Amino acid sequence: MKNILHPYLDLLRWQDILDILIVAYLIYRLLLLIRGTRAVQMAAGLGMLVLLYFLAGQFQLLTLHWLLGTFLSSIFLLVIIVFQDDIRRALMQMGQTPFVKAKTEYSQVIEEVIKAVTSFSEKKIGALIVIERATGLGEFIESGTPIDARVNKDLLWAIFEPSSPLHDGAVIIRDGRIAVAGAILPLSTNVQISRRLGTRHRAAIGISEVSDAIAIVVSEETGSISLAVGGKITRDIKPNVLRQLLYNLLGFERDENRWWRRKIFK
Repeated sequence: MKNILHPYLDLLRWQDILDILIVAYLIYRLLLLIRGTRAVQMAAGLGMLVLLYFLAGQFQLLTLHWLLGTFLSSIFLLVIIVFQDDIRRALMQMGQTPFVKAKTEYSQVIEEVIKAVTSFSEKKIGALIVIERATGLGEFIESGTPIDARVNKDLLWAIFEPSSPLHDGAVIIRDGRIAVAGAILPLSTNVQISRRLGTRHRAAIGISEVSDAIAIVVSEETGSISLAVGGKITRDIKPNVLRQLLYNLLGFERDENRWWRRKIFK
């Protein structure tokens, strides 16, 4: 095998290696961006059409091959139309560094969430707030009621107030804005989870198991605050600790503060 590959290795330049790494990284970021959204199903459908086109040509199915060829001749325009929301979101993310994004968009978001969660805890009002990160939550956003508003303590209070029709679902924050309220999240099936945890806590753990999202829960029975990340939940968190964790998880981590994660998410 080494002798077979040797001539090709001699032709490999450092520019080729760099080219491969960049393309692999872009594909990886694209997969993270569309994961959990309808774009995955759309991409799979387009892939099936392309495969069918080549199979039609291979087996000389002339009419089918011509029809698919005509359709796929405008594939780039079709991709732009179908994935316009995802493309716009990707370009916005590329135009911002993680620090600038966290500083300009999430510092205010964090403070408003902390204010709301503190009030919920004091009044023992149940709440479930999910902050989207790299993994897209489009599938779950579609299950909720569109809001598209800036994160605000009063708005969160209006959503989770017990008489509100949306208080039983989850609020999902995307790109620093409340995307939807009343969203339905997957419940964790982890048998090791305490039976004392209710539906909100299981939903928080569930969404953190299938994505890299951050889920904040307030118990309506005890008023305790919990945080779920990576399939693990940390309970009875004080507001000041929650603030520090959110800043760290959203890009504000400093060397002297890394012990927070090790201590709380061990």
